[in-house]
Amino acid sequence: MSEIKKLFLLDAMALIYRSHFVFISNPRITSTGKNTSAIFGFTNTLLDILQKEKPSHIAVCYDPPTPTFRHLQYAEYKANRQEQPEDITQAIPYIKSISEAMGISGISVDGYEADDVIGTLALQAEKEGFTVYMMTPDKDFGQLVSENIYQYKPGYQGKPSEILDIELVKEKWNIDSPIQVIDILGLMGDSIDNIPGVPGIGEKTASKLIKTYGSIENILAKAEEIGGKTGKTLLENKEKAIMSKELATIFTTVPINDTLDSLVQNEIDKEKLSEIFKELEFKTLGKRILGEPEVTATHSDEDAGPLFSSSTQSTNEKSEKVEVRSDLKNIETSNKNYQLIQTHEELEKLFDKLKTETKISLDTETDSLDALNANLVGYSIAIENGEAWYVDVMGLSNEERNKNLNALKTFLSSHKILVIGQNIKYDAQVLRKYGVFITGEAFDTMLAHYLIEPDNRHNLDYLAEIYLQYKMVSIEELIGKKGKGQLKMSMLPSSKIKDYACEDADITYQLYQLFEKSLKESFVEKIFYDIEMPLLFVLADIEANGIKLDIETLKNYSLELEKEIKILERNIFELADCEFNLNSPIQLGEVLFDKLKLDPKAKRTSKSKQYSTNDEVLTKLAEKFEIAKKIQDYRSLLKLKSTYVDALPTLVNRETHKIHTSFNQAVASTGRLSSSDPNLQNIPIRTDKGREIRKAFIPSEGNILLSADYSQIELRLLAEISEDKNLMQAFVDKLDIHSATASKIYHVPLESVNSEMRRKAKTVNFGIIYGISAFGLAQRLGISRTEAADIINKYKEQYPGIDKYMQTTIDFAKSKGYVETILGRRRYLRDINSANATIRNFAERNAINAPIQGSAADMIKLAMIKIHKRLKSENFASTMILQVHDELVFDVLPNELERLRALVVYEMENAIALKVPIVAETGVGNNWLEAH
Repeated sequence: MSEIKKLFLLDAMALIYRSHFVFISNPRITSTGKNTSAIFGFTNTLLDILQKEKPSHIAVCYDPPTPTFRHLQYAEYKANRQEQPEDITQAIPYIKSISEAMGISGISVDGYEADDVIGTLALQAEKEGFTVYMMTPDKDFGQLVSENIYQYKPGYQGKPSEILDIELVKEKWNIDSPIQVIDILGLMGDSIDNIPGVPGIGEKTASKLIKTYGSIENILAKAEEIGGKTGKTLLENKEKAIMSKELATIFTTVPINDTLDSLVQNEIDKEKLSEIFKELEFKTLGKRILGEPEVTATHSDEDAGPLFSSSTQSTNEKSEKVEVRSDLKNIETSNKNYQLIQTHEELEKLFDKLKTETKISLDTETDSLDALNANLVGYSIAIENGEAWYVDVMGLSNEERNKNLNALKTFLSSHKILVIGQNIKYDAQVLRKYGVFITGEAFDTMLAHYLIEPDNRHNLDYLAEIYLQYKMVSIEELIGKKGKGQLKMSMLPSSKIKDYACEDADITYQLYQLFEKSLKESFVEKIFYDIEMPLLFVLADIEANGIKLDIETLKNYSLELEKEIKILERNIFELADCEFNLNSPIQLGEVLFDKLKLDPKAKRTSKSKQYSTNDEVLTKLAEKFEIAKKIQDYRSLLKLKSTYVDALPTLVNRETHKIHTSFNQAVASTGRLSSSDPNLQNIPIRTDKGREIRKAFIPSEGNILLSADYSQIELRLLAEISEDKNLMQAFVDKLDIHSATASKIYHVPLESVNSEMRRKAKTVNFGIIYGISAFGLAQRLGISRTEAADIINKYKEQYPGIDKYMQTTIDFAKSKGYVETILGRRRYLRDINSANATIRNFAERNAINAPIQGSAADMIKLAMIKIHKRLKSENFASTMILQVHDELVFDVLPNELERLRALVVYEMENAIALKVPIVAETGVGNNWLEAH
């Protein structure tokens, strides 16, 4: 049997740019500030190819640093391209080093682009019996596709990868042969490469001409016959058309020294690769490529259902895997003084010793990540000199355990002591079940680091490695890897837990010593002590309170949705004139495009030639075909039913009979809270069907729900921060802000503003906060870009303070590298001075929005702290049970309703002293929908 020869040729720069921009809204930044997005994305792409496609030969092809023959032929070639982002420039040497260390050839030839190198190698390899895959998103490569040469377009932002063969290239361009891609590009030009083409001829016209005449040369010969404006344009631009075709032609006879045999992957240089990954702080690639062991965080996310947010901090900590580095200290090399406490006598001696301490680090060990259901296995305490103790609780009788925990309770309540913890909310929730409360001062290292470096990771393993150069004991070493065979902590002897538990408390104390100073140096000390730390205990109470769920309502709604889904299914089958599996994209695609022929140019998703039937495709079809709209409705109801209606009842706590979410403080860099396990901030509200779910959230028996929501808080804060007199006055006068804006920009009396004017004004009011452009406004309103630009210009004329705010804020960000909220929370903007306009504009929009959104987050957090304090001090039986962005929800005793309503409104409206009036609106009901 002959050897299968499979060659992958990677277009380096195209893939590097793609990798950089896929992370543009959430770049990967190291602790030293290096942007590794492009390196990380490219390396993952490379690894996926090696593992999934298993090429026999592979090469990465680069553009040369010097001009190519095309630049010499046409001086304006690629002249309109923006300067390469500095982060990409810095990334290229790393990518070359990583590829080399992985044993992969890198090829660059002076005078020729990577396209030409790929084209030359592809044709040569085809002649020698290879199947060739050119990996690039660039459309130019369609011209090289043949029986044994394919274009491999990598997936992007959720879209799967696509392999283009001869038929797909012909179908895409409506041509007879892939080689005619050159003629299409020659006629229509290429704005990216600044290939001029023929003025006025776009893709459709070019396709028709090539379909009719076959080539640019034939078209030019028949230009007079073509006649009209097109014929005249062709005659006037003959030389430009020929030159454009030459520029678009991939050169396939490049003098390349590398032979095909040299493109076999060599042995990986593990030592070199490990050094590079260490510098770049790549935490999982070491395991994937080098097979090295990993260290996982003390608390990791469990597998989550659809209501669980995969991108948020978990009940304990976000699961982060950290590679083992040979240069790090560890428990064996550090001579740690860790001790085990098992008897009450030993515990009394310990607390007697700790009486002189003013600070301790405290950490709990449990058998579950769910704080409400977790059983305490033990706890560890550490002090400044590195001493730490693990106190075993699991091995004690009930009487001894109670005695032990009472001793801890007495110690914490009778001494003025600072309690330090990593995600201390979890520990506080576990201990409170046993009657132990952290009531004094506390310091959370996770929250401290979140304020110091909001865009980085905050789990303990990562912090230990970066700040202490220390490798922690792996949880997997104790209980095994996740799966059926994984043990619970309660199954282990205390002697085995001791070092692991003490290490957690010890490392946390050491991080506290660093972060306490860093908070002051970063000017976020006040945010930490006045907002985040007090809020931590408020959230612990809210989570423990939970919210009651009417399971019967959801069951009935599920049946109702099931009926509607069945009706839609029948309607779709009737329109299709056949029955098929609606949940199968393959069968659906065949019905829509093979049987019904809704789109002759329907695209396929991969080499399996499966049609794409995603929402974007269906939305376009729905404009013309009823069946596509019905399918969208079917999918929407199916998702609603499975994701929320059927899932929520399974998440009710068996003991409390309530839903208990977890609120995450250390996720959103703007300061907003997020919710997970389950995500109650994501309960649908925009559609009638989605809103029905809120009916199932109900008060405790005999109580009523109170909802309090800030009114137009971000616009009010925009008025405050910008100090625009017109906008501020509109709020002082209690005008409808969108009508007031419409009146200003259309120069009509307030009473003459119609609904269309108000709609447009509302869009620009909210859009301006996010730095909306004329193009973006035009798209949202369905108007011309000229009209949109006119609206924005009039808006800025009427609200000059806002325009000034936007400019001064961007200037401040460019000078300082960050922006601040009213109270001083910082949002760092590393790309604000980027030479790349796209990246820079994104950072500028964040600069405008972050002070507003962050101030809104600070405001509701302060309100929550003040309300919580008064609920306790004024002995309310009513409880705060939910926060959803600008809304607070309370479970209220009827006889406390009016007193509580007044309290909540006052504290929300006066959380921060401002010139612009803040308004909190309330609603009451027997369920969340009624109250909201």
